[in-house]
Amino acid sequence: MIVRDRPHGAQLFFTLRGSVLPRIASELATCTAFSLLVTFTQGFLYHWKITLTTVPFSLIGLALAIFLGFRNSAAYDRYWEARKLWGDLVHRSRSFARQVQTLLAFEEPVGPDQRDDPRRLLMLRTVAFALALRHQLRGTDGSVDMGRLLPADEGAALAASSRPTEFLLRRMALDLRGFVRDGKLHPALAANTDQSLSAMAAVAAGCERIKQTPIPFAYTLLLHRTAWLYCFLLPFGLVDTVGFMTPFVVAIVAYTFFGLDALGDEIEEPFGLADNHLPLDALCREIEVSVLDTLGVRELPARLVPVGSRLT
Repeated sequence: MIVRDRPHGAQLFFTLRGSVLPRIASELATCTAFSLLVTFTQGFLYHWKITLTTVPFSLIGLALAIFLGFRNSAAYDRYWEARKLWGDLVHRSRSFARQVQTLLAFEEPVGPDQRDDPRRLLMLRTVAFALALRHQLRGTDGSVDMGRLLPADEGAALAASSRPTEFLLRRMALDLRGFVRDGKLHPALAANTDQSLSAMAAVAAGCERIKQTPIPFAYTLLLHRTAWLYCFLLPFGLVDTVGFMTPFVVAIVAYTFFGLDALGDEIEEPFGLADNHLPLDALCREIEVSVLDTLGVRELPARLVPVGSRLT
């Protein structure tokens, strides 16, 4: 995610960090070079003059703009839903850590040095859950993160599991059942506490749904083809009226259409590491800081800050 102050004035025209221009530079250069060729030849292809008016481009451009707006709205809905899901995970993780620390009938709250206390492990599993979900969505290896949070035997069992998030939720639910059996947690409070685990499971299911159900490929293909055809034919419709300004007009139109297309492609899958993807690293660190603070750790990890205006 790009986190920076909004540029003003002329800075807007020269800002590259967070812009889609580097992604569409080749497409933009190709269309501009082709429009230069058309302008130089005055629209002649060999001995034939290709004459087009601006009327069809007005009609097609309007339809293309509406279609781009629809697709980008659908892509942003996916992006915003993913952000809400992770915001809910932050909330549920904090609530679950607070419930473990305050609702269990122990004489003293668990501290950071009580490594054999099952409450400490239960709270650390909430951090491990967020990290496991991040690695699952990004397709990365989470063994290092799991190794520093969980016991060696549990970390090995987690690595062998096909669904690490479900594995962690089951372990947390079994611990709650043990506390109820031992009289450390009232059954009514256990039901309320289990709602936090169910909400965390719903977050994982929602993220998996977004990850595994992309926008239909036919939409992307149709939009991409139409944008290319429109930008390649546009110089023939402008050269007789705009003249030498044709390449500039084509470059602006191509930048808009290709830029919107590329931006929709990027935010459609919001869990990666591109500039405009969600900062899952920072959200996981926020969860870790909150849980460790509830656990009583004094030297908390630093919250992640943007590096070069980019927060991962």
